[in-house]
Amino acid sequence: MSRFAFHSLAIATAVSFPLTALAAYPDQTITMVVPYSAGGGADNAARIIAQGLSERSGQTVVVENKGGASGSIGTAYVARAKADGYTVLYEASAFAINPAVRQLPYDIDKDFVPVSQAITVPNILVVSTQSKFEDIGSLLTQAKEKAGAYTFASYGPGSLAHLAGELLNRSAGIEMVHIPYKGGAPALVDVMSGQVDTYFANAASSLNYVKGGKLRAIAVSSAKRMPELPEVPTIAESGIAGFDVNEWNGVFLPSGTPPDVVAKLESLLQEVVADPAVQQRLRNLGLTPVGSSSADFTAFVKAETERWQEVVKANDIQVN
Repeated sequence: MSRFAFHSLAIATAVSFPLTALAAYPDQTITMVVPYSAGGGADNAARIIAQGLSERSGQTVVVENKGGASGSIGTAYVARAKADGYTVLYEASAFAINPAVRQLPYDIDKDFVPVSQAITVPNILVVSTQSKFEDIGSLLTQAKEKAGAYTFASYGPGSLAHLAGELLNRSAGIEMVHIPYKGGAPALVDVMSGQVDTYFANAASSLNYVKGGKLRAIAVSSAKRMPELPEVPTIAESGIAGFDVNEWNGVFLPSGTPPDVVAKLESLLQEVVADPAVQQRLRNLGLTPVGSSSADFTAFVKAETERWQEVVKANDIQVN
């Protein structure tokens, strides 16, 4: 090799190396892990966000469901993933509840970086269309008269649906029996068939069934009525003062992810959630778009974690 050729190669290498090292994120496929079953509330919302993220980033975003143990199995998987921004966690409210009710193979404070809250949503208290319960008043009356005779589903022990049901039990002075499932989709199937009496269902997975006449909504868990179901009362206005329980979904990265990658994903997610088309798709499912900053989401998760620790302790909720 001539001295000139060698010199040219050295220059080319010196120039190309930093360009490769500083390749803009993202430059490859992103895997979005949803730690719940396909077809559930978090999964439905995640797929909308993932599609928007793919369009904004120009990279494929693959949704991978890793359900079980109220989200902790998939969450543990992401905690062990390479901290490069290409394995992200799309989690729900259980992220803040699980530390209060179970032993975890990860630490939510040390092992994750909150990137952005995607949505917030109330749960809808649903029954079968064949149920004798026409409204929440009839449910509470019957449940008081027949302790232990009625059941409520959840998508896992220690899930928000579980805690909401236990809070209703305690607040209303009733004793409905908890029936846990391994995800929201199978819980919905058994409510529709009448195998279980009621369920605090995520609006993302249940609103279409309610509007389609396959489920009956008898109350919502938020402090205010849902715009999509204006005729359905809240638990609070039905006589259980102060009842206010909301689901939320958000995106996390493993700790150690470079700050510039976190910032880029945060920015992309905010753009996605601010998109009018994405917002409409989310609202059609009964979801309220958020698109928070990483700092705001971090503070929110901390407050939620502290809140549920207090609720679990006060209501002596245990997960076997």
